[in-house]
Amino acid sequence: MIKKGTNIYIRPLTTEDAEACLDLQNANRPFFEQFSMERNEEFYTIEGQQKRLQNDVDYYFGIFDPANDTLIGTINLFQVLRGSLQSAFIGYFLDQKHNGKGYTTEAVKLMVEFAFQDLKLHRIEAGVMPRNLASIRVLEKAGFHKEGIARKNVKINGKWEDHQLLAVINPND
Repeated sequence: MIKKGTNIYIRPLTTEDAEACLDLQNANRPFFEQFSMERNEEFYTIEGQQKRLQNDVDYYFGIFDPANDTLIGTINLFQVLRGSLQSAFIGYFLDQKHNGKGYTTEAVKLMVEFAFQDLKLHRIEAGVMPRNLASIRVLEKAGFHKEGIARKNVKINGKWEDHQLLAVINPND
């Protein structure tokens, strides 16, 4: 299943994408680690990427440049809850050299569309470090609204960081 945007497309990642995922992570490791939860060294191996992509609970997608079908980022839905919640969290990373082009906003909109139309979720949440203004702007452009601050919410680089909570609600609910 491919979801096409104007400038990018997203599709589910498979274990065959593990090498491209590892290359993306390694090329952007210092940049991504500023904002990502702690990762062990296994994450930065082919086996670690394959294991992550074999997860059948979360939805891992790649963000691709259609001009050359190159993986330029990742976007995922995780902690998917069913029952009376019907919600998930969204997370994403884009190769630093592609920042500022609107690709992440486009990918978030496509992923929200997938979550609401295909998965029939009611709510998508995101947590962003308050100093990550670019990511907050991405989410707001994609229809998310601010809900508050979660104090010392996620451990990043050995420090518990506050996170701005944002959410978007399925307009059909």
